[in-house]
Amino acid sequence: MTQAFSTLAEFRSLLAAAPASDSAAYGAAEERNGQLTKPPGSLGRLEELAVWYAGWRGTEKPAITSPQVIVFAGNHGVTAQGVSAFPAEVTVQMVMNFQHGGAAINQLSKAAGAKLDVHALDLDTPTADFTQGPAMSEDEAVAALLAGWTAVDDATDLLVVGEMGIGNTTSAAAIAHALYGGEAEDWVGRGTGVDDAGLATKARVVREGAAVNTDRSGLEVLRCLGGRELAAMAGAIAKARVARIPVVLDGFICTAAAATLAAEDDSALDHCVAGHVSAEAAHFNVLKNLGKEPLLAMNMRLGEASGGALAINIVKSAVACHSGMATFAEAGVSAG
Repeated sequence: MTQAFSTLAEFRSLLAAAPASDSAAYGAAEERNGQLTKPPGSLGRLEELAVWYAGWRGTEKPAITSPQVIVFAGNHGVTAQGVSAFPAEVTVQMVMNFQHGGAAINQLSKAAGAKLDVHALDLDTPTADFTQGPAMSEDEAVAALLAGWTAVDDATDLLVVGEMGIGNTTSAAAIAHALYGGEAEDWVGRGTGVDDAGLATKARVVREGAAVNTDRSGLEVLRCLGGRELAAMAGAIAKARVARIPVVLDGFICTAAAATLAAEDDSALDHCVAGHVSAEAAHFNVLKNLGKEPLLAMNMRLGEASGGALAINIVKSAVACHSGMATFAEAGVSAG
């Protein structure tokens, strides 16, 4: 089987050619929503979500039967700078925990009726320290994008992607700083729990990374300041767009990865909603730049797709109401 792309330029072309929402299905769903047995607008954002979902799935009365959660894990060379409270070995340990069913995301996926897949990406070979140059070569970035692209199940009808990688809040902060400017301090947070000195180190590292890697195109920012798990999330989100699979974005790191796609194409995330806003303060600002209003605000900052998985049930509930409720005509109820 021929792989979908072999260069960043080819990936960029696929992104640009990705299909839009089905306008006919969107319109039919909007019309159906106006006929359901409820006062107009009484279900609030659930109505918007259902119509949005229907448009992407190409049907007036959709159903969500096969949600998928994918967690990608990667290690970062920038951890040598002391940006995390935990050693890189924790990434491997947490992957084993995911695989044995012992993590929060295992429970949240199960509660949402979602299939969970975990992909460890070359954990024995961390990315390069991006304060010294690009984190990944083009071949490495393409391989990670492909890992995400191919991880999306053909049967999936709602996708959540997440990550595990010691040091990746620093990578996400560097991406946000490169894309949106401001000061490095605007984008760094305590991540795994670093102290004030650690926070200052993260800001220095983000500042140095942005100074060394100056190309501000989305995919180059991802290659130079990201990590394999961030690139894989971007690849999976892009594949979902091509397959018209709606996506629920997770927290700061996932959203930073997604933002690199939006930097390439303004419409690249039209098939995505923000599952939640995390306790990492910079997440709110990235969402604001993307024009995404979060579904939930639960003070979460775990990552590993946890906030996105929690929001699956919100989207499922929206679709269930839209497709399962009777219209006024079907129920024999006066709409007047």
